Amino acid sequence: MEIDAEDAKKTILDYCLRKGALAAGVADLAALERIAPPGHRPSDLMPKIKSVISLGVGGQTQGAWSVPAKAMGYFGSTETRAYTIAYGAAFLIESRYQTPAIYCPPDMDNEKGPRVPLQSLKLHAEVAGIGARSLAGDILLHPEFGYMYFASIFTELELPPDQPMETNPCPAPSCVAMYRQIGRTPCQKFCPVQCLSGSIDEDGKQAEMHYDMAACAEMSQQYEAVPAMLSEAMAAEDAQGREDALFDPDNKMLWYKMSVGSGGLLAQCFECMRVCPIATKAPLADPIRRSIAKEGV
Repeated sequence: MEIDAEDAKKTILDYCLRKGALAAGVADLAALERIAPPGHRPSDLMPKIKSVISLGVGGQTQGAWSVPAKAMGYFGSTETRAYTIAYGAAFLIESRYQTPAIYCPPDMDNEKGPRVPLQSLKLHAEVAGIGARSLAGDILLHPEFGYMYFASIFTELELPPDQPMETNPCPAPSCVAMYRQIGRTPCQKFCPVQCLSGSIDEDGKQAEMHYDMAACAEMSQQYEAVPAMLSEAMAAEDAQGREDALFDPDNKMLWYKMSVGSGGLLAQCFECMRVCPIATKAPLADPIRRSIAKEGV
């Protein structure tokens, strides 16, 4: 079957955008293979891979940024929409081009621990040109869409790659102004556990960024919360101690989240994004802004 690579790329990316992605692109496979560590390269997951397609969907609604932090933990995220689109794109590739494709699992590597992913979806998106690294723990930001959630598709169909963004929207001018005054950007200042630090050069560009993942994860990625709770209950000396461990008010919230399938089961923290002018005020960052933009077309 003879395939026009440019036409196939357009068809696949158009599908992603039609199904709800805000941005989509093809990453340079050679660059991913060079940057990703051994065991986490695309070819480690799909040996005959020829292309990595990355897509991003919108993050929070505009209203979400105004609610208290304790409420945002229940909002979950829109990442499942991205995964659904990626699944569909993989099926599209196989059915239309008769070439193997997979939805790239966003899950953790069970040999490396709960905070090491099988693949870096962030790296895929960055190399595909649909996001650039920010001072907020390397969270990717887009100049038009702000904060997005990403998904990837791997395929043996060879597609022409896109280029990374030429300019990084982070830091925003207002962030540079704050940094000049107090030596910190909004995300650094308002991080609840102070896990972010870094510097901005004379040209207003990122000079360096430091992210204390352990400090962040202790609060926002509580993968060990349930087993720790059970361990404490098992080690209790009496029935009252077990009851205290299992039914402590904070622990009851975990049981509740499990029972309702909350996307915020393991806790979440959006405080760096809440104060990020790119995440919250980019031209097409939320449904309201996107709706207004459509009306103006």
